[in-house]
Amino acid sequence: MGMLNLAVTFWICLVLVAYNYVGYPLVIFLLSVLSQAKSDLLFLFHRGGRRCTPPAQYFPKVAVLMSVHNEEAVIQAKVKNTFEAAYPPDRLAFLIGLDAPSDSTADLVGQMDFDRLRVTHFKDRRGKLAVLTSLAEQTSAEILVITDANTRLEPNCIGNLVRHFADPKVGAVSGEESRMPSPGSDPAAEALYWRYESALKLLENRLDCTLAGNGSVLAVRRSLFRPQKQSIVEDLQIPLEIRLSGYRVIYDPEAVAFEEIAPTLSAQFARRVRIGAGDYQTLFANLPCLNPLRGMLAFCFFSHKVLRWLAPLLLLVAFGSSALLAGHRNFAILLAAQGAFYLSACLGYLLKKRGKPARLFSLPLHFCSMNLAMLLGLLRYVTGQQRLTWSSTPRQAWHEAPSRGKESGTTSSVTGVPRQADKTDPPSEQAFQST
Repeated sequence: MGMLNLAVTFWICLVLVAYNYVGYPLVIFLLSVLSQAKSDLLFLFHRGGRRCTPPAQYFPKVAVLMSVHNEEAVIQAKVKNTFEAAYPPDRLAFLIGLDAPSDSTADLVGQMDFDRLRVTHFKDRRGKLAVLTSLAEQTSAEILVITDANTRLEPNCIGNLVRHFADPKVGAVSGEESRMPSPGSDPAAEALYWRYESALKLLENRLDCTLAGNGSVLAVRRSLFRPQKQSIVEDLQIPLEIRLSGYRVIYDPEAVAFEEIAPTLSAQFARRVRIGAGDYQTLFANLPCLNPLRGMLAFCFFSHKVLRWLAPLLLLVAFGSSALLAGHRNFAILLAAQGAFYLSACLGYLLKKRGKPARLFSLPLHFCSMNLAMLLGLLRYVTGQQRLTWSSTPRQAWHEAPSRGKESGTTSSVTGVPRQADKTDPPSEQAFQST
């Protein structure tokens, strides 16, 4: 009986992981096809407008909010990029909160001469969400656009985000964050995973089940920006609260922003550990979202988010169960297959350590490092080690970002002062050394 229980446990864990990564995308793809077919039939019978066109002159006042710690490498380029937006200048303001920077960020911002730039200095570290909340209280703009210092917005990005708020039922809009390789990074697996996640967001949006956003390109109706809980992953917590209050959250892939992939494996890993801790924080703070009475919202939240966060534990249990059943030929083969997969991830890591591309091992390496980081994030959440403040990943001076659909772009490149991240994070983030 014990062996049967182990076998059942193994297959449950394996099926849940496979469902999360493969089955769920197929399910929502089929549901989106059915939803589109329903929309087409309604159009054929009623000949109504299939899209609601916002008023041509809809230009509400917009305040771009940004929390900044040590961002001397990119801060001036970010300010210039924001004011290059194709949005009426008299309807746009930029509010920056300096979260007790210890580098030259404050001096560099002070050199910028823009009438619509407002800078607030905070002497003590407060954390991103606390700074954003304070900035939001300083503006009467109808729409708030949240962004990051290392994110470049396409000229039409703000306009594309804002257009959706002509519908009073819309509470938040997330744009598309395009990941760009930085010098020293190996973008293959990271870029592929990001496209995979973007596809899921697009399908969920078609089903009106968007619950999260991209924190570097997120627009929110100011009247709804009332964070109830302090969170590390504000781009999940804020849209989640807005959606649960009865307003729509939209994902717009035409509102494009560019962000470089962290240049080293260790920097990527440290970021994932922090986000993992924030994900678990958000999960346990929003358990009512799993109420089946919420219908598709609960289904998508569980299938996409919760199972992804539980995947490291499921993989560990599956490996342990198959190890205990290794006396049986079938499970010995399954154990060997798991071992070969994890070994290929180790080989990819060794190649990266030596400055070589992981190539065929890049996908196993990305998958395993992502789940290991999530596991360490859980440990940090459970032990209370994760703070609301953190050191940003190493920044590099901005390079040109490609325009949407083109090989090269026209986005200006402004150099800054390169810096290294403060080494104040817990030891768990050092599991991967710099490569």
